[in-house]
Amino acid sequence: MDLSFTPEEESFREEVRAFFRDKLPARLSTLVREGRRLRKADMEEWHAILDERGWLANHWPEEWGGPGWNVIQRFIFDNESALAHAPRVVPFGVNMLGPVLIKYGSEEQKRQWLPRILDGSDWWCQGYSEPGAGSDLAGLKTTAVRNGDVYVVNGQKTWTTLGQHADMIFCLVRTDATAKKQEGISFLLIDMKTPGIEVRPITLIDGEQEVNEVFFTDVEVPVANLVGEENMGWTYAKYLLTYERTNIAGVGFSIASFERLKEVAQEQKKGGRALADDPLFAARMARVEIDLANMQTTNLRVLAAVAGGGVPGAESSMLKIKGTEIRQEITSLTRRAYGSYAAPYIPEALEAGWNGEPVGPDDAATAAPSYFNNRKLSIFGGSNEIQKNIISKAILGL
Repeated sequence: MDLSFTPEEESFREEVRAFFRDKLPARLSTLVREGRRLRKADMEEWHAILDERGWLANHWPEEWGGPGWNVIQRFIFDNESALAHAPRVVPFGVNMLGPVLIKYGSEEQKRQWLPRILDGSDWWCQGYSEPGAGSDLAGLKTTAVRNGDVYVVNGQKTWTTLGQHADMIFCLVRTDATAKKQEGISFLLIDMKTPGIEVRPITLIDGEQEVNEVFFTDVEVPVANLVGEENMGWTYAKYLLTYERTNIAGVGFSIASFERLKEVAQEQKKGGRALADDPLFAARMARVEIDLANMQTTNLRVLAAVAGGGVPGAESSMLKIKGTEIRQEITSLTRRAYGSYAAPYIPEALEAGWNGEPVGPDDAATAAPSYFNNRKLSIFGGSNEIQKNIISKAILGL
């Protein structure tokens, strides 16, 4: 594989960089760079800017609103987006549900839902995990019983990210209680305003309500909202998860975070010299840089494999494992680099517009919360232990 960019690709990179210089609000990039919280309005603002340019769903085909980019263009855009400290696009509608509808949805479902994902009319969340079905997702117990032209849904989902903002939720539900675990599961699109749905917040250690519990009590969902065939939802779920795991790897965001880490290591001192010159710290940084370069190559290979509408294979599990480990190590090293400055817990410092007296460098206050929050990366989207099992079966044949 030739990893050097052609003149045409370099020209495209400059076009992308110019777009970020002209269109990315400085307020948003500052929030992202400093690790502060984004409000729903902030995320929607960036969503609308990308949609206006036609670059929001850059992996969708042109017929459904994508820009028609090839795999290298998407790679360049994602990396430049991270380096510009642009907000990450909320993935549930654009990156997860969109590809599933394009591949498995009916023409009516595509016409109804895809434009609404693009223009922001619907905010989607994901209804996969349950209290007893996390990494063992096939053990889900939420049921959907058909009654005429509706399904009646009962059960509970948990760890529903940003569910407090959602208008819609795509859910895995059990439609055949007698089938084996991976069978008898269906994929439903559910309006969050339907009677019988209750959303309860889960407040995290940093005080953020990022995730939720969602309860369904006799919730009626039109049969027309069934994606694909009844009892074939596990196939669609696996297809979606390959996109989620590739997204979780966050290659571009790791590159941007590592660049910031190098700056911090130069700014912070140990024994009168830059922390970057400390042999032990420098060795850990070098290991991350090597791993990150290797992961970039693997990412390109995975993207190349799906060019033209293919499906990411077990390689997406490899990306998920290594990508989350790298991101966790970067936040760990950043926290260590700030030392005692990262220790004070000031919740207000995580919010936009905070003008309090900082303890140490301005963005030191976010170092510890980012570290602790990113411990989740190796768990959600299928824990890294589960990903190793997938690799051992699909690639090694064990």
